[in-house]
Amino acid sequence: MKVILLLDVPKLGKRGEIKEVSDGYARNYLIPKGLARELREKDLKSLEIQKEMERRRYEKLRKESEKKLEELKRGVLRIPVKSGEKGRLYGSVTSSLIAKVISEKLGVELDKRNIHLEKQIKEIGMYDVDIRLPGGVKGRIKIEIIPEG
Repeated sequence: MKVILLLDVPKLGKRGEIKEVSDGYARNYLIPKGLARELREKDLKSLEIQKEMERRRYEKLRKESEKKLEELKRGVLRIPVKSGEKGRLYGSVTSSLIAKVISEKLGVELDKRNIHLEKQIKEIGMYDVDIRLPGGVKGRIKIEIIPEG
């Protein structure tokens, strides 16, 4: 039986995919739990329309993220932190702090897991940081750690 998945089903597929499953699995598990429904001819057309809309939404998100990345690449992101003598920091600059500063600058929510630091930042100076923005956009930006005050 061919079914269209209404939700992500582990080890079977993602929402919106068409899968061939046994009749018993479909009738006794997938359909009663609301995970899938039997595929009909009209579902194919609506599925194509949904996929096209999703593709357009993703493309728009990717373009917006590319613009924001270019905006970040144009300048240097300055982060003021408390430091001692000789440029040593009290603690270190974390990916969550960098994500917070970028989120405030761009006006978009960015998770700390989207920031990759090659090494811990424990001194004042310039650093390259890899970031991932929504839409699969990756890039490298420059940040400058400056003394607070």
